[in-house]
Amino acid sequence: MAQTGTAATRLVVLRGNSGSGKSTVATLLRDRIGRGVAWVEQDYIRRILLREDDKPDATNIGLLGHIVRYALDAGYHVILEGILKSGRYAAMLTELTADHRGATGHFYLDVPFEETVRRHSFRAQRNEFTTDDMREWFEPLDLLPSLDQRVVPTTSAAVETVEMIFEQMRFEGLARAGTPPSASR
Repeated sequence: MAQTGTAATRLVVLRGNSGSGKSTVATLLRDRIGRGVAWVEQDYIRRILLREDDKPDATNIGLLGHIVRYALDAGYHVILEGILKSGRYAAMLTELTADHRGATGHFYLDVPFEETVRRHSFRAQRNEFTTDDMREWFEPLDLLPSLDQRVVPTTSAAVETVEMIFEQMRFEGLARAGTPPSASR
């Protein structure tokens, strides 16, 4: 594809197993950055918008890439969040990373299975899928083969993870400068 975004846009990719804290970190990071941040949730696109199973070459993979590119080209910083299994999403994520003109950071939330199950028991969607479903989906340390990634351990609290990402991605001073004009309405 073609280059996307600007030197000022930031793309944060949050990956990890179900119940690893991706949505919590995305919410807090978006709040920390302020306006001008698009949060692209794999689950929303795949499960709600398309009602699609997570399988190789599924429609959601390309759609996620297009949505991220559209937001970056409009001047938004983007948080792309989801399980995003490497076997299915690596090509799209590698292409996005290569094409993005600004900084891109990949962060993998590494949480043991037992902890993801415990966390899931407190979630609003706890009745939507079972522990057995989670066991079937679980892949320990599912890193992308050719991209630099920061592994975030279970011991990193959500607020600590947000501050680490904020600093590593150099959002300070960029948050307002990267805000698209339409976001101030």
